Amino acid sequence: MTDEELRYPTGRFKTPVSYTQHAINGWINDIKVLPGKLRNAVIGLTEKQLDTQYRTGGWTIRQVVHHVADSHMNSIIRFKWALTEENPTIKAYEEADWALLPDYRLPIESSLKLLEGIHQHMVALFENFTEEQWNRTFVHPQSGDTVPLKRNLAIYAWHGKHHLAHITETIKHF
Repeated sequence: MTDEELRYPTGRFKTPVSYTQHAINGWINDIKVLPGKLRNAVIGLTEKQLDTQYRTGGWTIRQVVHHVADSHMNSIIRFKWALTEENPTIKAYEEADWALLPDYRLPIESSLKLLEGIHQHMVALFENFTEEQWNRTFVHPQSGDTVPLKRNLAIYAWHGKHHLAHITETIKHF
């Protein structure tokens, strides 16, 4: 695989042209099933396998699992800010630096449990959103983009699949 394919095994995120109810329901389902898919992908991996990089210079499987939990934890906070404040500017974070913190060396079970809880909360919110709520926005401070919540849903549905593919593609080579 090329470096681009290793970095983006499902392709880069593409902003949807439209946001149909069918697409939104699909993305909600992606969020709903990700924790189970992630758990199934890593169950039974050895410590050595968990500490395998998905590409040279990339994160280990363990770091990817912890990152997905941290990223989606940040995501639900962004959704809630946008639901309760008018077009808030969210807080960005240095995810590469977070991946070097000591908790990223922990067993992955804590992050798998976090992800399960976060996604239960996300789905409970998403399944009850009105059209007006899907159109609420936040500002991302790094890009300056105003992000509608329906686009953020699409981003995080993609994000989960993206990192799951990092893991499943790596496991194929064990």
